[in-house]
Amino acid sequence: MAEHTQTSTILSDITTTSHADVTGASHFDVEASGDPRLCLVGSLVDDIETLEAAKKFGVPVVASETGLEYTSDSGFCTYFVLADFESPEFEKLNNAGVRLLGKPALLEYSQCGILTYNRRPVFCQVMKNAVLVFTGFRKKSEVSRLLKLVHYMGGSVKNEIKDTVTHLLAYSSTGDKYQYAVTFNIPVMSEEWVHAAWAHRDEVNARADTEAMAKYKLKVFENLRVVLVGFPAEEQGQMEDLVRQNGGVITTLDDQQATHVVLEDQSITEKPPDCPPKAYIVKAEWFWTSIQMEACPNEKLHLFEEMNMSNVMSPRQMFSSPSTPGGSSRSRRRKRLRETVQHLAQDESSSTLISAPPASKRRSSVGDLAYLSADSSLLDDTGSTPIRLARYHSEIDGSDKTPLSPPAVDLRQLSARQRVFYELVKTECNYVSILDAIEKVIKAPLENTSQPGGPMLDAQELRYIFGNLPPIHEVHTRMRNDLLHLAHNWNDSASIGEIILKYSTDLEKAYPPFINFFENMKEMLLRISTDRPRFHAFLKIAQNKPECGRQSLQELLIRPVQRLPSMSLLINDILKHTDKSSPDNSALEQALDKIKSVMTFINDDKRKTEAKLKLFEIHNDIEMCPPNLVASHRMYMSRVDVTELSDSCSGRGDTLTLFLFNDVLEICKKKSKYNSIKSPSRANLHAIKNIKSYKHLEMMNLAHIKRIVDIRETEDCHNVFALIVRSNQELKERLFTFTLLPDDTTKQVFLRTLCRTVANIVCRNDVENILVSMDPHHLDIETSDVSLTNALSKALRFATRTGRKVSRAFSFNKSPSKLKRAVSTVMSPFGTLPHQSSMRGATSVNSLADLSLSGTPPSGGFAQPMSTPTTRRRTLKNAH
Repeated sequence: MAEHTQTSTILSDITTTSHADVTGASHFDVEASGDPRLCLVGSLVDDIETLEAAKKFGVPVVASETGLEYTSDSGFCTYFVLADFESPEFEKLNNAGVRLLGKPALLEYSQCGILTYNRRPVFCQVMKNAVLVFTGFRKKSEVSRLLKLVHYMGGSVKNEIKDTVTHLLAYSSTGDKYQYAVTFNIPVMSEEWVHAAWAHRDEVNARADTEAMAKYKLKVFENLRVVLVGFPAEEQGQMEDLVRQNGGVITTLDDQQATHVVLEDQSITEKPPDCPPKAYIVKAEWFWTSIQMEACPNEKLHLFEEMNMSNVMSPRQMFSSPSTPGGSSRSRRRKRLRETVQHLAQDESSSTLISAPPASKRRSSVGDLAYLSADSSLLDDTGSTPIRLARYHSEIDGSDKTPLSPPAVDLRQLSARQRVFYELVKTECNYVSILDAIEKVIKAPLENTSQPGGPMLDAQELRYIFGNLPPIHEVHTRMRNDLLHLAHNWNDSASIGEIILKYSTDLEKAYPPFINFFENMKEMLLRISTDRPRFHAFLKIAQNKPECGRQSLQELLIRPVQRLPSMSLLINDILKHTDKSSPDNSALEQALDKIKSVMTFINDDKRKTEAKLKLFEIHNDIEMCPPNLVASHRMYMSRVDVTELSDSCSGRGDTLTLFLFNDVLEICKKKSKYNSIKSPSRANLHAIKNIKSYKHLEMMNLAHIKRIVDIRETEDCHNVFALIVRSNQELKERLFTFTLLPDDTTKQVFLRTLCRTVANIVCRNDVENILVSMDPHHLDIETSDVSLTNALSKALRFATRTGRKVSRAFSFNKSPSKLKRAVSTVMSPFGTLPHQSSMRGATSVNSLADLSLSGTPPSGGFAQPMSTPTTRRRTLKNAH
């Protein structure tokens, strides 16, 4: 408070010395003698723009290097126009007490043709109509400089903050004037705002209250020295970063200049003994509210109050009775202990727990004092009948006046079936109360567009996070009301299963949209909470509210995922304790089956949704991917990384990725992240991020796969398989040979999955006939091919890249593509062997499509290995 008084005193001294009116502006002095005249001073003598603007007023215009010769001319009321208020001419004229204008002010006045003056020099109109109040500044020279700049820009300054004030210029985020401005939504600006506005002084029609200047608002913890005590390490680090980002300083309890000590009030019950004397001792709520509001709230509303532990009764003190001269018998103490434990086990509010456990038949008058309830009333003795109190919620359902909380019961008096049903009712009430908390404490405030600082989430983000929750909330609210009605009007013939069956269809409709996108919603929440401190602070404040029970929004939103499995277990327990002759037995069985079918439907729907999302993800990550890969009927199955051993796709030795869908096999080539950039050294992060991981080679219809060949394992041949492919439009088969790279998926698992998928698409039930096993030499796959492929593929690619560089450098006649073929021919591990040249064209490809299960090659030329990759791609004739 002293510093604010000091600021007001400084302002008073400055304004009194300068004889300036700090309250406002007026038109030119009508009491001054003489007609108005304009005098252009210094460099403005030859300024055409200024001269043209001066002529618009219809008054005499004169020019002078200094203007001093016109200061004593009483025949005119002269307005001196200068190009700069920091020149020697300005100082001399200002000391002479004449009227001074800047060029920008004259140009702006000329637009309306009215010349005004506010009894002090005005250089521009950047702060036109701005009324400021200063607070927190201690240096007189600093305040004097800011005051002059505000006046030069056409603004005015007041000593006291009122409703006419437009801006508060503050040194730090504290004080009465600061709180007034925050309360009445008056912008609180830093001194950098004044200097930034002065930097725009030469711009005509520039204003200091534009959105572009809003970045100079006072930061949340500007010039505050904050001490954080008692927070977990991770949260402490996050809070320290927020303090520094918002203009504050992190300090320790040893700092006597500390302004705020923030305590983790959930774990700390006493103030630290060595707190700085002038610091506010506040709760963590003050910190997070500041981040959310983007302004410090009143510290008095968040002061830390020590908990007087001497007035807090422990559970032992609550239920222990004063000792009597004779003492209680051991049996009575045991009985009282059982009653106390039973009472503590009840899932009631804290106010109920303070009240006494059920009364017994015999109780001494002295012992009765221990059973006083929170309102100091003595519970009536009910003899052997246990106390049954129905606690009514403040809200009552308008249709049937059913209380919105379960009745207080003595579980010892209930049957096993009733006890499990009572547990179902309590959990349903708790679940609905959680959904209520999400709706009222979190969702509704976020939807409020008039919140301080503007909306924290846009409409699309709100819909993505909370849009699928209202149907779940609605159906469970109605189910809870029906269950509560039955709980308060219980009879043995009541049907619990009918209530569950009544809402089973609604449950099946309500849950899948929420469950399907739950993981994506969690990721979005985490990202937004990390990127937007205001939203994170809002969630921290909501978490500490009683309705949320100190649970984060992510923890609350996981409850719908857990609810149906929990209901299934409880319904199953009720069914176990229901007599088979009871009418409710059949209804409970149907209800349990329906809940399980709902969960199965949700799981299946979730898998389908995830597969659809995976399909879009794959499509977006493949360069030149066919658009028809995304189809409503298409589902993602699995993927494997392979090395090609044939030349059917990309070339021997290339690493490919096979994406298996329910009807097609997408074959892609893995790309380097620098493939699309001229030079990696020049690549920026944004360009690398947008590079796709794969390049499309071929989309193979699974119906065209005639055989899947499992190549038997040998000493040098591992994880090799082949595909025999032929479409109805083609007369020739194509042979694709791959080596499965080491991964989590084994060759047997992938081939079985591929076989089942092919069988489904071609409507065949003989899955075993699609897959055949063969030795490597039957398909001309020699062990040297397999062993050399991985080693030579890198050399092949290296030689190809080197050949391209040499070709570009020396202008070879061969293009890079021709050179690649040349190098490929030389270094191919599948090169033509001399003794095999006579075997070309000896085998029919038709025999490949008709391989027997045994894997024994048919008679004819197929028994001999094919000679070269070229002959493998050609039609092999006369197989039989």
